[in-house]
Amino acid sequence: MTSDPGAHNARRIGIDVGGTKALGVALDDNGAVVAEVRRDTPRGDASLDALIETLVDLAGALGFDGSLGIGVPGLVTRERVLRAAPNLDGVADFAVGALLDERLGGRIEVDNDATCATVAEWQLGAGAGASNMMLVTLGTGIGGGLIANGALHRGVNGFAGEFGHMIVHPDGPRCPCGQRGCWERYASGSGLAMLAREAATGRRLHEVVRHAGGDPQAVRGEHVQAAAREGDPEAIEVIDEFGRWVALGLANLSNAFDPELFVLGGGLASGADLYLEPITRWFGELLYQPELRARPRVEFATWGTLAGAVGAALLPELDR
Repeated sequence: MTSDPGAHNARRIGIDVGGTKALGVALDDNGAVVAEVRRDTPRGDASLDALIETLVDLAGALGFDGSLGIGVPGLVTRERVLRAAPNLDGVADFAVGALLDERLGGRIEVDNDATCATVAEWQLGAGAGASNMMLVTLGTGIGGGLIANGALHRGVNGFAGEFGHMIVHPDGPRCPCGQRGCWERYASGSGLAMLAREAATGRRLHEVVRHAGGDPQAVRGEHVQAAAREGDPEAIEVIDEFGRWVALGLANLSNAFDPELFVLGGGLASGADLYLEPITRWFGELLYQPELRARPRVEFATWGTLAGAVGAALLPELDR
């Protein structure tokens, strides 16, 4: 890999806009990343105008010659309008695609960041060769995407893949979306931390609390992981409970879509060795009519933090 855009002829360019950083990549003809460029994501007043400038700057730095994909966090319409975004300031019907058309021309696609990550894993990652797969990103919240019969499924509005807002407990904790008991309140990184804090408040998880500096309310998912890697049985028990919540959502998605493969991405993929066994074990117990089907495979993603940008680079090649 090189960070010098001039050292290659690739022009498949993708940009993933995060809450703090925007990452741009260029891919060669084989799908390998041959350049990476990062810029700070603008925040505060006039940040949306500044974001367009940042995207134009990144595209130029990567050798834009008419094809560009953008992944953004939030609800993106088929007309490439960002309707709402949790980590960007002042977003309301932000016409990202049209504004970039004016500045850059060419073929520019804009989609949800988790949808872009789905494309990366489907085309060049853990889901390569699958015709029916689902990506579920386990991060601060839960996002995802769906490949159905060999094609990316976006839904009538372009909003498909918001799996984290399936309601799994109507009387559960309030979600930032306004509903109660969304799946991501239990099965995301935030959910793992919530389960651990509840257990720690009940005078359990002594080793986890030690990793958190002695404050039960400071417990985070990484503290649970650290204690579990040391063999702490209480931390392992929390991870097992967390695995059950993840598997519950996967079972619901299996009943609705009947995929051949689930790919799990997001920040928690770094703990795949801790999570995969309890998730797959509980999934086998919760899956409807497992004796009448081949159980959908569950694997962790391969692209890591590059997934959104890599998938964005592939967007212009897909038919909308």
